[in-house]
This record gives sequence, structure tokens and C-alpha cells, in this order.
Amino acid sequence: MEIEVNTKAKVDIKTLRTCIKVSDSFNCDILDANGNKVEDYNYYVPNFFPGDHYGDYLMLDIDIETGKITNWKKPTPEELQEMLYPEDD
Repeated sequence: MEIEVNTKAKVDIKTLRTCIKVSDSFNCDILDANGNKVEDYNYYVPNFFPGDHYGDYLMLDIDIETGKITNWKKPTPEELQEMLYPEDD
């Protein structure tokens, strides 16, 4: 078995992949177009967030050059409604 250790090489890095444990403590404010708070949310990570987060993790891929989150998909109005006002089962 051969391995190399302490090898240096130039690599073109692009993405910072994060996995941030929030442990039932996810908080966010929903702001209107003028920056005024409309509603707040303090619960699990919403289902529409990327990754298999199980409600406990923020799993975001960040472009190192731009700082933009690259795995974000725009939530639907229904997903936002369900996040803020969940239906009782």
C-alpha cells in the first residue's frame, strides 16, 4: 500500500460546503421589501432548506468567490406558509 503525506499542490477551490448544527434552535425573521419584520420563526430547520438536515442542520454550499449560496432553491409560497403557520394534524 502506497500513500503520500504532506504533499502540496495548487488546487482551484470553488465551494465551501457547510453543515451547521442548530439543534432545534433555528431562528429567522421574514422581512418585507422595505426591510420591515413581517414574522419570525423559531423552530426546526424548515423542510425546504437544502440537504438531508433532519430539522437540525443548515447544509449550505457557498461559492468562495461570490459568497452566494449555490444549493438554495427558492421556496414556494405554500412552503413559506407551512413554515410560518403549520397545520395542526
